[in-house]
Amino acid sequence: MAEGERAEELLDLIGSNDLTGIRLWLAEHRPYEIADELSRMDEGEAIIPFRLLDKDRELEVFEELDPSQQQGILLGLRDHAFHDILEQMDPDDRARLIGEAPAKIATRALAGLSPSERRMTAALLGYPENSVGRYMTPETVILHRDLTVGRALEVVRAKGADAENIYTLPVVSDARRMVGTVALGDLVISDDNRLLKDVVDVFAPRVRATEEVESAARLMQEANLVALSVVDSEERFVGMLTFDDALEVIEAADSEDMARQSGASPVGDHYVSVSVFRLVGARAVWLVVLLVAATLTVNVMQAYEATLEQVTALALFVPMLIGTGGNVGAQSATAIVRALAVGEVRVRDLPQVLWKECRVGFLLGLTLAALALGIGSLLVGTVIALVVACTVIAICTWAAIIGSAMPLLANKVGVDPAVVSSPMVATLVDATGLIIYFSIARMILGI
Repeated sequence: MAEGERAEELLDLIGSNDLTGIRLWLAEHRPYEIADELSRMDEGEAIIPFRLLDKDRELEVFEELDPSQQQGILLGLRDHAFHDILEQMDPDDRARLIGEAPAKIATRALAGLSPSERRMTAALLGYPENSVGRYMTPETVILHRDLTVGRALEVVRAKGADAENIYTLPVVSDARRMVGTVALGDLVISDDNRLLKDVVDVFAPRVRATEEVESAARLMQEANLVALSVVDSEERFVGMLTFDDALEVIEAADSEDMARQSGASPVGDHYVSVSVFRLVGARAVWLVVLLVAATLTVNVMQAYEATLEQVTALALFVPMLIGTGGNVGAQSATAIVRALAVGEVRVRDLPQVLWKECRVGFLLGLTLAALALGIGSLLVGTVIALVVACTVIAICTWAAIIGSAMPLLANKVGVDPAVVSSPMVATLVDATGLIIYFSIARMILGI
C-alpha cells in the first residue's frame, strides 16, 4: 500500500472515531511506519492512535519520533502514562528530550523519574548541548581487564539485558580507567581461561564526553564502529555512543547542511507537519540577505553603463556568464562543504584545494569557452565571441577558487561552512564576474 493511501486510511479512521479500526491498523504496521504517520498529524490527531497502542509497542513508536513530536504526545498523556514512558526510555534519548523541552515539561519529567533514572538523566544533561555526553548511553556492561574470558561472558549474560549495546564492550582498569574495547564475537571464540587483557583492543578509538557529537559520529562512520567509547578528562569510562544515535546525528547534520546550502535556515520537524509561516520564516531571512548582496551586481552594471552603450551586444551574454560562474562556484562550494563534513579536507589543506580547484575551473572554462566561441561567432561575430570565450575561462577559474575558499575560511573563523555555500558564492561571483567581463571587453575591444 502506498504511503499516501496508508496515511489517508488512518486519518479516515480517526475522523470517523473508529477505535476498533485504528487498533487493527496499528496491529498491522511496524513501529517506524506508525511513527511516520503520527509525525504527519497535528497533536490532537496523533494522540488518539498513540493511546490505543499496546503497552509493549508504545515505547518503540515513541522513540521513533523527533523530540518536538514527542513533546506533543507527552502533553496529551495523563500523569501515569507520561511517567511510564519517560521511565522506560533510554537515558540518552530521555536527556535529549528533556533538554529540548520547555521548562514546564522538563520539570514534570524529572520529578516523576525514579532516583536512579533521575541521576543518569541529570548527569547527561550536565554536558554541553550537542556534545557526545548528551548522546551517549551510560547503560553498558563494563569489564575489568583482569577477568578471564569465561568470567567476562558470565558478566555479559548477567547484565547484558539492561545494556543498550553488548556488541562492543569497554574494558577498564582500576578506577574505571579506559583500557580499550573487546568485541563480543572475540569473547565467544576465545578460550575461557584466557585473560581479557590479552584480547582487548587497546587501540580502539575513544572520544571525550565534551567533544562535538557530529565529529564523533563521523569518526564512527569512518572507522566502521558499532559503538564508540566515551571518557572524561581523566580517561575514565563514562559511556558509549551507539551507531543508531550516530546515524541520527549524521542525518540531522546533513539535513542542516542541505538547508543552509540552499539559502534557508534548517527546520528540524517533519515537513508535512511544519506550518507555512514557519517555512516562510526559515527561508525569508536568507533571501533578504541575498537580495541585499545582489545589489552589488546592480552597482557593477551601473559602473559599466557607458561600456554597454558603446557595445550593446555585450549585454546579451550577461545572464549566461553570471549563471555559468554561479553554477561553477556552487559546485565547488558544495564539494568542499561535503569534504569538510566527512573529514576529507581540513583548513590546512587550503593551498592544495585552491590549486586543484583552480585547475578544475580552468579546464571547465576551456570546455565551455569552445562552445561559447562557436555560438557567439554565429550570433554577434568573432570579436565579441572572443570576449565571451575569454571571460568564460576567467570566470570559471575565479568561481572555482571562490567556491572552494569560502567554506574553508568560514570553518577557520568558526562559522558553519554551509552558511557561505552555494547562494552566497553565486551572489559574490555574479558581481565579480561582471567586473571580469567588462574588463576583458575593454582590453579586447579597446573601449
